[in-house]
Amino acid sequence: MAHSHPNNNEGIRNIQVAFFLNLGFTVVEIFGGFFTNSMAILSDALHDLGDSLSLGMAWYFEKLSTKSRDKFFSFGYKRFSLLGAVINSMVLFTGSVIILVEAVPRLFNPQHSDFKGMFLLAIFGIIVNGAAMFRLRKGKSLNEKTVALHFLEDILGWVAILFGSITMMFVDFPQIDTIISILIAGFILSNVYKNIKSSFMILLQGVPENVDIAKIKSLAMQVERVKDVHDIHAWSMDGRYNIVTLHIVVDNNLDMEEIRKIKDGVKNEMQKMDFNHVTIEFEIEDEFCGLEDC
Repeated sequence: MAHSHPNNNEGIRNIQVAFFLNLGFTVVEIFGGFFTNSMAILSDALHDLGDSLSLGMAWYFEKLSTKSRDKFFSFGYKRFSLLGAVINSMVLFTGSVIILVEAVPRLFNPQHSDFKGMFLLAIFGIIVNGAAMFRLRKGKSLNEKTVALHFLEDILGWVAILFGSITMMFVDFPQIDTIISILIAGFILSNVYKNIKSSFMILLQGVPENVDIAKIKSLAMQVERVKDVHDIHAWSMDGRYNIVTLHIVVDNNLDMEEIRKIKDGVKNEMQKMDFNHVTIEFEIEDEFCGLEDC
């Protein structure tokens, strides 16, 4: 077997920083919402409090995912990062639906707020959430990408509040903030759908993106003394750590040294396709592999 263990300490640090930024700003937001008499800001503060809880959970799962294999999880704890992504996606989905439920009635019953205070708090919100998203935007795990989506949602929300506060300085049209909030919620829901789809493809052991089963066979067949390749299975633990298993058919008169050379050759070819864990089973010609779909 070939093994490679991607280091995810950077991902853990990214989510840790994001957690403390979000939690600190939530406290500021609560006071700011009362000061400006803005229900929009107070609603966002409640949303961010939920975000802080999910971020803390994401931080825990991302840290847990670095644990090595043990008697309970023979492949290690990598999928806990994926679990964090799924939970965070569900929090985003719920939050977006709540925003829609709250926003639509306000189209017909608009409320006025302190637009000057909203303007200042929006600037601060864009800076803080932008810093957090910048930290996470290059993350490689689905967990980091989902957390980054949290902050993108918050940035867009604050841009809406900023735009709305500027508009209300010159025009008596409080519905503008509600309209933009509805558009943002729709945008976030579309991105949540993509993340959930990717997460469940991994959980259901779908073939990883950019992996072609036919290419796996073609590369393995290029190795000298390989007669046939079948029963190929490829999946991913967390979207980054990819696994492949395959049966290699060889002549029945090869010695162990020749088998080892073939095995090394196939592993090298699989590593070109970014597989981190390669398992090979050898068979001789005309041997039944014991599986119905060989």
